[in-house]
Amino acid sequence: PMIRKSDLPELLAPAGSPDALYAAIEAGADAVYLGVKSFNARANAVNFSPEDVERAISWCKLRGKKVHVTLNTLLFDRELKDYLQTVEDIARIGADAVIVADVGGMSLIKQYFPELTIHASTQLSVHSSDGARLAQQMGADRVVLARELSLADIRRVTAESPVETEVFVHGALCVSHSGQCLFSSLVGGRSGNRGECAQPCRLPYSNGYPLSLRDLCLAEHIPSLIDSGVASLKIEGRMKSPDYVYRTVSIYRRLLDESRGATRDELSELKRIFSRDGFTDGYFSGNKFKQMNGIRREEDKKNTSELAGNDIKPSLIPLRAEARIVRGESSRLTLSADGRSVTVTGATPSDAISSPLRDEDVRARLCRLGGTLFSLSPDCISLELGDSLNLSPGSINELRRAAIAALSAPDGISGAAPKSLTLPRLPYSKPAKTATCRTADQFYALKRTGFYDEIYLSLEALPFLDERDMPDGVQLPPVVFDSESEQVYSELRQAAERGIKRALCANLGQIERVLALGLDPMGDFRLNVTNSYTADYYRSLGLSDLILSPELTLPRMRDIRFGRAIVYGRMPLMLLERCVITRTSGCERCHASRGGAPECKAPTLLRDRRGASFPILPERGHRNTLVNCIPFYMGDRTELLAKHSINAYHFIFTTESADECRAVTDAFKKRLPLKCDCRRIQS
Repeated sequence: PMIRKSDLPELLAPAGSPDALYAAIEAGADAVYLGVKSFNARANAVNFSPEDVERAISWCKLRGKKVHVTLNTLLFDRELKDYLQTVEDIARIGADAVIVADVGGMSLIKQYFPELTIHASTQLSVHSSDGARLAQQMGADRVVLARELSLADIRRVTAESPVETEVFVHGALCVSHSGQCLFSSLVGGRSGNRGECAQPCRLPYSNGYPLSLRDLCLAEHIPSLIDSGVASLKIEGRMKSPDYVYRTVSIYRRLLDESRGATRDELSELKRIFSRDGFTDGYFSGNKFKQMNGIRREEDKKNTSELAGNDIKPSLIPLRAEARIVRGESSRLTLSADGRSVTVTGATPSDAISSPLRDEDVRARLCRLGGTLFSLSPDCISLELGDSLNLSPGSINELRRAAIAALSAPDGISGAAPKSLTLPRLPYSKPAKTATCRTADQFYALKRTGFYDEIYLSLEALPFLDERDMPDGVQLPPVVFDSESEQVYSELRQAAERGIKRALCANLGQIERVLALGLDPMGDFRLNVTNSYTADYYRSLGLSDLILSPELTLPRMRDIRFGRAIVYGRMPLMLLERCVITRTSGCERCHASRGGAPECKAPTLLRDRRGASFPILPERGHRNTLVNCIPFYMGDRTELLAKHSINAYHFIFTTESADECRAVTDAFKKRLPLKCDCRRIQS
């Protein structure tokens, strides 16, 4: 069903600062999204203090606009109490919605603030109608869809989603699926999932800038977007200037109001405002193999610098007033703005001894609204003033201030953060050694070691096994669009018929599908489990076990208890929607290295400026996974793992040959170090 409640979708604009917020509203945005000082995915934006947020929400609501607050980072156990206090502050001052990425955070918000509207962030990796349905079950009222969806997939998800859908229409594109990028975190020590992305995708590598995408621009496709049923069109840019926000939002406002696509001149103007060698609509149009890469060139910078900066000031909200100052009664003032009206009372006037109050003096004092976002003209005041009365200037000022405060007061939402938060006491995962692998050769090598309790093979590689040989489970593709679901789940059904008992779920939309086939679901690391409440929620859905986020330290893993630690593997750092292998090495090489087919023994490599080489592996649908140049390894530190009560291990095999699989296993058995550089789980 189409959930959108109006003829046109909401135009949602970024507000990285109060000035950008005012620019967005003046340009015609229906709503803005902003971050507070913590727990948001743009930690380096100016962001808003609690006072700034309260003032912004008050002004926006009196203008008939909405404010969505971003709380879209992953959370650790010891942050959850502060997180809920932040939510309470936001609810108290009347935010229209919070944008949430952490499953545990979402479950806590629904528990303590059931009236607060939740939007599931794009960081939650919702890219299918299955994902939208589970997001609604988690408590979301809207899902921000993955940027990689085509128009056809957007239409289908929106048509089948039980909640509103929101899509990005303009601004920077992450080359990795949102919520699935660990590059900045595991290589640079700055977590993109925690709002600190160092943007390694914008750096040069071998073959130029293969990871740097042009900015998204769907200005030509506004009629299709309106017709798709999406509830909100989102412009990216909380790191951008107020001038950028004003100019960009103005153009999209005009296009929406006129229900048309952008003209050539309007596209040129958007390019002048900001671009990276132009724009792309490759994902939306379904043509992700056309030119999508781009960097910020000198010509782009020159075009932007030549634009005259707009000095954008918030327009004052005009008020109407009724004042009553009569003998024997408390003074009274009513202020009204856009359908909202408040009345306050103040001091009682006294008889005048020499200089009674004059009509024009009262009007002048009531109109002194400097420092506020309101204006009041003397001729917009209906004043009833008794004869020969006196009321001190301070009393009139206080009456005016009280009325402005009442008019600005937020319509808060009920709920309160707990004074203390008891974490769920999860059971420890049973001691076990599990592994995932991509090819038949790897599977046979691992199986022959006799070391692993469970081995999961890529679903796509299953046909390359002998019918008599069965892994313990299959690993599902990390992305399954609605247009691909029939094929993928048909293969999973066939695997179940062959006797497969378990499936490793890489996305929240896969869990119910696995359960429906009678299989035992386990959670992959891509579910981003970083706290006990997230682990507990997934466990309540039926996950028998899960792999913890590689962004956790040993003490944080110990606090969660439930879940397996990755103790070996070249970690997947990026999940790329477009095929870099095809661009750099040709499509034949891409196909040759898929699944368990006769594969290219040497994977395609991406070399950075320091000479480090990052393998690129093919995935279903001409996607790629970029994996780390060095592996995690804890085989010579198992005593440290035991000290932190971590006895459930998971191994990830990606580029390894059969011999290398055996060598890693043998080293781990003997608690020996690897004969190469490796990363460690931090303690």
